[in-house]
Amino acid sequence: MRNLTQAEAAERARLLDVRSYDITVDLTDGSGNPGDGTFRTVTEVIFDCTEPGASTFIEVAAHGIRSAVLNGSPVDLSEWAADRGLPLTGLAEHNTLVVDADYDFSNSGQGLHRAVDPVDKEVYLYSQFETQDAQKVYACFDQPDLKSLYTWHVTAPGHWRVVSNSEIERTEKTESSAQVVHFAQSVRMSTYITALCAGPYHEVRETHDGIDLGLFVRQSMAKYLDADDIFLITKQGFDFFHAQFGVRYPLPKYDQLFVPEFNAGAMENFGCVTNAEQHYIFRSPVTDFEYEQRANTILHEMAHMWFGDLVTMTWWDDLWLNESFAEWASHWANTEATRFGDAWTTFLSVRKNWGYRQDQLSSTHPVYCEMEDVAAVEVNFDGITYAKGASVIKQLVAYVGIDAFVQGLRQYFAKHAFSNATFGDLLTELSAASGRELSDYANQWLSTAQVNTLRPVIEIGEDGTYSSVVVEQTAPESHPTLRRHRIGVGLYDLVGSELIRREVHFVDIAGPSTVLSELAGSRAADVLLLNDEDHSYTKLRLDERSMATVIDHIDGFDSSLARALCWSAAWDMVRDGELSARDYVALIVSGLPAETDINLVTATLIQARFAVSTFAEPSWQPTGWKLLAEAAKRTMEAAPPASGFQLAWARTFASAARSDEELAVVRGWLDGVGVPEGLSVISDFRWHLVEVLAAEGKIDGEFIAAEHASDQTAAGDREAALATALLPTAEGKAAVWAEITNSDQTPNWRLRALLMGFHHSSQLEVTEPYVDRFFEVAARIWAEQDSEPAQEFMVLGYPRFHISDERIALADAWLAQEGHPASLRRLIAEGRDAVVRAVAARACDTAAA
Repeated sequence: MRNLTQAEAAERARLLDVRSYDITVDLTDGSGNPGDGTFRTVTEVIFDCTEPGASTFIEVAAHGIRSAVLNGSPVDLSEWAADRGLPLTGLAEHNTLVVDADYDFSNSGQGLHRAVDPVDKEVYLYSQFETQDAQKVYACFDQPDLKSLYTWHVTAPGHWRVVSNSEIERTEKTESSAQVVHFAQSVRMSTYITALCAGPYHEVRETHDGIDLGLFVRQSMAKYLDADDIFLITKQGFDFFHAQFGVRYPLPKYDQLFVPEFNAGAMENFGCVTNAEQHYIFRSPVTDFEYEQRANTILHEMAHMWFGDLVTMTWWDDLWLNESFAEWASHWANTEATRFGDAWTTFLSVRKNWGYRQDQLSSTHPVYCEMEDVAAVEVNFDGITYAKGASVIKQLVAYVGIDAFVQGLRQYFAKHAFSNATFGDLLTELSAASGRELSDYANQWLSTAQVNTLRPVIEIGEDGTYSSVVVEQTAPESHPTLRRHRIGVGLYDLVGSELIRREVHFVDIAGPSTVLSELAGSRAADVLLLNDEDHSYTKLRLDERSMATVIDHIDGFDSSLARALCWSAAWDMVRDGELSARDYVALIVSGLPAETDINLVTATLIQARFAVSTFAEPSWQPTGWKLLAEAAKRTMEAAPPASGFQLAWARTFASAARSDEELAVVRGWLDGVGVPEGLSVISDFRWHLVEVLAAEGKIDGEFIAAEHASDQTAAGDREAALATALLPTAEGKAAVWAEITNSDQTPNWRLRALLMGFHHSSQLEVTEPYVDRFFEVAARIWAEQDSEPAQEFMVLGYPRFHISDERIALADAWLAQEGHPASLRRLIAEGRDAVVRAVAARACDTAAA
């Protein structure tokens, strides 16, 4: 596809006003059966040109063009190519273009993805068009500020359901037992949020507040669809956003499809949201962590109906605003309108930590940055765009007040509905609503990169009161910006085993040093907690007195958010080489079993496993795994049967199991031996146990095949591939490597599974030969693959467990080579950064020994 530049998009937007698309798609083989290989689309585009006689181009990423006719005359096809588009010359003031073309079905998750269900062999299709993949289905001016109206006509097998942005207007039967589904004309929208989904989906519908709600899932997954819970979150979301935004959701229907083999979590197609089935349809018991993540995704995509779909960014440099707003709004709605009242704790422990990690890589960038072309955009769906941006919005809300913020949003939606806007337009409305000048704030937080660290320096007098409290702010030398932070400073007293907040002061922190004069003379607290209530985006440190109290009494905080701030501070210290991995594991083993927030438990246990595998000195790792496994087993056994906490700790026990005795317990669970009461060893959890045993060489391919034989589903295919890739044999790794590097026919789900299983922290010897090979093939893979699988290869295939200065030097040598595309160079540099950080953390852990 053409790598559209911002300059090209701006010029084309200046010339064109795209009035409408009429899109006729045939998804059959001509005999009423599902098509295979290619499908045919005839696109009629009506558009005006401000400069008659001018030239432009239209994107047509097709297998081949049958014909193209502009204003009644054939278009010369000799200059067309899928990666360049179709040139259009001699434009009139009013133009009609008809393009008849054949397009490829996709197996990469981009364009029109085709999945075959292994259970019943039925075909399921869904589209994924962000950032510029609509051109893989129909001819279009594929950029966000050329909005238009769309009318779809889709020929499909007669037993299929066909779903798009609009409601179905009528359906006709054909002589071949197929159907032609005619959709009503859509509202005005951008190409990247148009949608087409088709297949024999199971459908459930309800009506709420005048909106026709639909849920879709594959037939073989229908028994796992908990429609009541999904509808409940959906209804709560609409009620909340309608009350807050002042503009109703503008479409008559709202469909949510849970589709197979989806690359991301979900996509906000206007009125036709696609969700990753593998993440949000649960085949076995899960914890409330998974339910909250699903609720957050539902609300995130719903928020996009206003912010992104109704009002759309002009160009991709405001992608951060689309995603940051939806990220912030979903946690806001979750907290205020659903049963997940501690959603801001999850935001801190899961999402915000993602932002902190991304922001400290060499590829860090401002929240707002220029995007010169689409290739740059596609690697920018990162923790800065989502989590840091949402953190900045959260602080902006605290700065102007929620009432003024909501008033500004209402004015923004009303003024720019069905059109395009920029962050400057939003800032204008927020400034008017709040009476505050916000440009300095925006520049400070959105135009600079990296994260600050706040550290309290305290002096306590002989009478037990503070004689001095100073907050020191630091920034890395590479990005020395010191920002203004509006934070809470909480004073907590230890009363018995509880930490009770005596008072909280909201203060402004600016510059390298801020004296908190309001605390002078106050009785010293057992814990002084900076950024209490987590309004600012910053790393934290605790003073020695507070740290000592937290180590022994972290479970004493009544607020899960306060506990999360302390756990986050400890994790930052590990990542920064200030706290050893072994001391962090000791803190987890002693403090986490009493934690009552399942989201905080889940996130922290993931970090604990990462600390042992990556940040611990290798000779201590067996001890670390043993400590973690023993603590997990004890806590699992003490947890209520069938509870989320039992499952979370059981997962961790299995993941940490390394000794023959521990692995025998895991194998016993598979055989139904010694299974704790209430622990359900089925489906996804069962596969987790299989994968643990595969990675440690306790089972073989024959065992995996037998498991797969009893789970002939898409999930079973995926998990069997992952387990097979985990087998620690030279022959097995060679076969996996050959497939992930030499075939562009491997479907996205299988490629991802093989990549996830190829590297493992306990298999360094068997994967050692592939360290050099990764750098040898990286450029070729990037050139040959679609953007999504290429990115996954660079991220998941990077030899991240091979941690040494020699491996850093190998990456340096590759990065010194000329000619690598900037986006690829960025991903390789990020892999290198992770190894650099691990080397430093291991040095800290070695010193602690």
